[in-house]
Amino acid sequence: MNPYLLLLGLGGVLVVAAEVLGGRPAAIGAATAVLAQLAAVAMLRPAMAAPQERFLSRWLGGMVVRAGFLAALLALAVLRPDRLPPLATSLGYLGALLPLLFGETKFLR
Repeated sequence: MNPYLLLLGLGGVLVVAAEVLGGRPAAIGAATAVLAQLAAVAMLRPAMAAPQERFLSRWLGGMVVRAGFLAALLALAVLRPDRLPPLATSLGYLGALLPLLFGETKFLR
């Protein structure tokens, strides 16, 4: 099975779970986490068999992508707290990103 489809499927389940538990802001945070994880895996996957320097630069780039998505999400939440409460949004992001990070090795094969 395509690892990107597996990632999207698990991400979809996490987005639905976040919406049930935290409402729409949590679902938006979770969906942002899934997009960030997709971008990070797409960046790292081609360098899995590369020399260590290239692999580590891609890995670090993936971490920067995840942090950038979180920063953008929190900036929007701070600017419009009436539409996107910061706590629910960030908990949705982390609630989806952490399980995806723990399962990342499955997506990188």
